[in-house]
Amino acid sequence: MELDKYYESIRNFKLEVPERFSFPLDVFDKWGDSKALIWTNGQEIKEFSFKDLTQLSSKLAGGFRKLGIKRGDRVLVILPNIHEWWVIILAIMRINAIAIPGTTLLTAKDIEYRLKAGEIKAVVTDLENSQKIEEAVNKHGKDVILINLDKKAGWESYDSLLNSEAFLGERTYSDDPAFIFFTSGTTGLPKMVLHTQVSYPLAHTITGKFWLDLKPGDVHWNISDTGWAKAAWSSFFGPWNMGATVFTYYRKGKFDPAMIVDTLKKYKLSTICAPPTAYRMIVKEIPAKDLKFSSVRHFVAAGEPLNPEIINIWKEATGDYIYNGYGQTETVNTLAMLRDFPMKAGATGVPTPGFEIDIVDDDGNPLPPETEGNIAIKINPSRPVGLFKEYIGDKLEMAAAFRGDWYYTRDRGYKDKEGYFWFVGREDDVIISAGYRIGPFEVESALIKHPAIKEAAVVASPDEVRGEVVKAFVVLTQDYEPSDALIKDIQDFVKKETAPYKYPRKIEFVDELPKTISGKIKRKELKLKEFGKL
Repeated sequence: MELDKYYESIRNFKLEVPERFSFPLDVFDKWGDSKALIWTNGQEIKEFSFKDLTQLSSKLAGGFRKLGIKRGDRVLVILPNIHEWWVIILAIMRINAIAIPGTTLLTAKDIEYRLKAGEIKAVVTDLENSQKIEEAVNKHGKDVILINLDKKAGWESYDSLLNSEAFLGERTYSDDPAFIFFTSGTTGLPKMVLHTQVSYPLAHTITGKFWLDLKPGDVHWNISDTGWAKAAWSSFFGPWNMGATVFTYYRKGKFDPAMIVDTLKKYKLSTICAPPTAYRMIVKEIPAKDLKFSSVRHFVAAGEPLNPEIINIWKEATGDYIYNGYGQTETVNTLAMLRDFPMKAGATGVPTPGFEIDIVDDDGNPLPPETEGNIAIKINPSRPVGLFKEYIGDKLEMAAAFRGDWYYTRDRGYKDKEGYFWFVGREDDVIISAGYRIGPFEVESALIKHPAIKEAAVVASPDEVRGEVVKAFVVLTQDYEPSDALIKDIQDFVKKETAPYKYPRKIEFVDELPKTISGKIKRKELKLKEFGKL
């Protein structure tokens, strides 16, 4: 099969980057009376048009200016999925300050590090998270403007700032900074990923148009905490570049598959982006007959690849595929299964418009099909718009990522003969056992085909003879109990599903797997425990 003909519809797409740009002025405000945001907590529902959010965010922008927050100042925002978060981020962008989203899971120590490393001018939060911020600010020892959604002594009030004179904003240079995301680095401490006014705000047009397949009038739900870059991807820039409506559900507690299914039906949503964990749990816990969604026309998965087994089961139950998407905090959507392309269940996808991507060796030489190597993005002769600007103050990370003509994602994969990319694992997740290189994703995909297994995570475990062996942490479905006989049955099953050397020599049954708040499995945490480093 030739991929060329499938590129016809996207071949001529190109992002035009103006000299000066403002996402609020040039994109957001122009959608006017269309519906921008639907927020619910399961009982209460609040809806906002683009015009509503323009008015609120411009007043808040005026309030920020009154406090002395100005262009280039860094503002840390630590809030759960409440509608004010969207108002605050828009307001920060209107004054061309730099937004730094942070998850509510951050500890006082985490916040103190961000205050120092990020040279934070102001922090916005709610009453629930204010105590640890005060503790961090006191240890930091420098003045920080504190803004609270609730009334709290010594803090500026969000409501009072909304009474300020409106400031719609002004355009700034496209290469000026707009966002900083803290993300884990190879050197240990979180690194600061800097995005410009266009590398996320404008370039996520690619995410919204080609992967999410959004258009005006669509209602899109992205299951992600506001503290992660994924919220910027699919809860902010991706949908709003396309004039679609963002749907968000604020709920405390653990992930509930039944809640996801009920929400998709109750609120008549058009599209959904969820972590693979969500889809896996839904398939394992919800009867196929209940997976009928009259309004949902497009399902996508991100954070890590979704296994082909789940994609095929979903197709059989719902009539629709789930489309994998790939990117990083450092990028917009760069590889994706696109709706116009023939489906290959489990594939990461093909390069999105504006990106030249290949599998290369450590010296930057492209590798032949079916050969594992580094997933890399071409940066010469032209740098893609949707690539971050830099790791702030981290020469080591910059040197590791940018080598020759390529940006190395530090992810491993291969490209098949038809041009589809397949994900193997993070650079440091790949297991090297007796000289064999084993990617955890393939083993996990085999494991979850077993009827006893609800979830599985695969990591390296130390071994005196082989150096490392494959270990699987397994969550069982309700009909099975742990036993030595079940371990052997699982091992024999995997030997038939993959090359025999890839089977898990160690299996540990657990009640649950450690996950981020957005549902991504913390394999690094499991691996560190195996090697006694946690």
